[in-house]
Amino acid sequence: MLRIKKLDIFVLKSFCMLFMGTFFICLFIFMMQFLWRYVDELVGKGLEMTVLAQFFFYSALTLVPASLPLAILLAALITFGNFGERFELLAMKAAGISLLKIMRPLIIFIVFICCVSFYFQNVIGPEAQTKLYTLLISMKQKSPEVDIPEGVFYDEIDGYNLYVKHKDRKTGILYDVLIYNFEKGFENAQIIKADSGKLEMTADKQHLYLHLYSGEQFENLKSQNMKQNNVPYRREAFREKHAIIEFNSDFNMVDAGIMSNQSLSKNMNMLQAGIDSMAVQNDSVGRAYFNEAMASTYKVVTNLTKEDTLKIQTAHIGQYDVDSLFNASTLMQKQKIISNAVSRAESAGSDWSFKGFTISQTENSLRRHMTSWHEKLTLSLACLIFFFIGAPLGGIIRKGGLGMPVVVSVLIFIVYYIINNTGFKMARDGKWVVWMGMWTSTAVLAPLGAFLTYKSNNDSVVLNADAYINWFKKIVGIRNVRHLFRKDVIIHDPDYTRIPGELQALSASCRTYVEKKALKKAPNYLKLWMNDTPDKEIEDINERMERLIDEMSNTKSVALLTTLNNYPIIAVHAHIRPFQNYWLNVLCGVLFPIGLFFYIRIWIFRIRLNKDMERIIKVNGDVLRIIETNQNK
Repeated sequence: MLRIKKLDIFVLKSFCMLFMGTFFICLFIFMMQFLWRYVDELVGKGLEMTVLAQFFFYSALTLVPASLPLAILLAALITFGNFGERFELLAMKAAGISLLKIMRPLIIFIVFICCVSFYFQNVIGPEAQTKLYTLLISMKQKSPEVDIPEGVFYDEIDGYNLYVKHKDRKTGILYDVLIYNFEKGFENAQIIKADSGKLEMTADKQHLYLHLYSGEQFENLKSQNMKQNNVPYRREAFREKHAIIEFNSDFNMVDAGIMSNQSLSKNMNMLQAGIDSMAVQNDSVGRAYFNEAMASTYKVVTNLTKEDTLKIQTAHIGQYDVDSLFNASTLMQKQKIISNAVSRAESAGSDWSFKGFTISQTENSLRRHMTSWHEKLTLSLACLIFFFIGAPLGGIIRKGGLGMPVVVSVLIFIVYYIINNTGFKMARDGKWVVWMGMWTSTAVLAPLGAFLTYKSNNDSVVLNADAYINWFKKIVGIRNVRHLFRKDVIIHDPDYTRIPGELQALSASCRTYVEKKALKKAPNYLKLWMNDTPDKEIEDINERMERLIDEMSNTKSVALLTTLNNYPIIAVHAHIRPFQNYWLNVLCGVLFPIGLFFYIRIWIFRIRLNKDMERIIKVNGDVLRIIETNQNK
């Protein structure tokens, strides 16, 4: 038990150090991405450092749950990749410790992280979201700093356009100033042109104090109700002029109550209460609208007898020839009927358009509350799923550091982000059921994590590129080439007195096999699928050939070794039925398109096998001549 406890401490220590680093890296990346969304609206506002500090602090709190899954995935990949690269994972397994036992302390730790993520989303998250978005709205509403550029019109002051040709940044003096004042309307614009001026902010930061020197003022005196073509104006020359412009540049925090109805600012209990109340409201409003629609189907007519009222209620429009009734009416009656119908249709259309908008707004708010409720669970569970993906994947890849693990983790997170975002938008827009859209990413990645854990625990080569390359070569028919080299130490020399006889017998067996099997001819389609006996003859020929090659590879002759490399590598099962199961082969033959593909493939391999037999016979002859030459020497 002491050894296992020390191992648990070692695994936890290795993972936690990496997890702390990856978490802060991921949090920084998410914060930069979040800041990039609002940088255009926040820059140039002259915000104080305390306001910016609050913005970064609250944004970091809200992004903690999103950063945890990626940090766990990356840390698990690097940790177990390092174990595999340094053969520590191999040593643990050699000591009889399974992968699940190695992961056991980390599983407990990740479950704790899942609880922390849920706590952040359910308790800290709503408060942080409320303060963050309240702060964002306040920052957006703050007026920008007055920094008038040179050579362009500046319109950040409401009702004014300012143009400055040159500005002295040391003294703050503005030269060649042109001001358009539209506070009284565009037609009563006031234009001021001055040689120089200066703009200052008042102490209460509520007004701008404008000093102008040596200029003229032009003001249009045309009123709104005057229609004469000649427009009077007023011209004023001045040596010094002062004006006060309203401009609130102070930072004012808006009321946090504007976020009270938003789903982001509620915990699970509040969300569930909101969901229940909105569902009841939608049902009651929908039922009321239905009753109203049914009651207003027929126009209410007054001053009718009881019998006429009953007749109208039981009447069906299909029982009457409406066109004949309409054609029998006078022109005035037709016009009145049409105008009444159009008026009622427009009134009903606008009424139901407004009611539909009201229902859709409540439905959208209801779906947002439901998505937020499910997101608190799925995002917490994603930490555990990403660990069961990253840990076994690192053990399979066996590459540590920040190279391959970063690439793999980013690819997996991109897939998760696409699936999760797609499901979220489908659930939010009402195209999918909410729980199905929000749990889609979990349903996709959880089986992947279980599969990778199973494969890594059984030391599978699921991500071994060589295994897939060899499988592809086997399907296509690409064979490896022999590479025999001269051995530095030879214990047993080849028996050159016995080998020539075995080579001649092998050549004879190859000729007999070719004549018997008729490999150049197309095989019988029915017999190919019905025959379930293995080809023992080619297996025997291949075994004898490989045994002779293995014995002759101990030779000291370079010429003989070079000739041995010319022997083919025979695929002994490629020229017969594709499957070992009899009924599976029969089914393959019945399904003609599939059977035809395998039939052509088998025919090609039979032709290649025929060439292999001829090649073996030829190489046997070359080997016999080399052995005879070496013996004569």
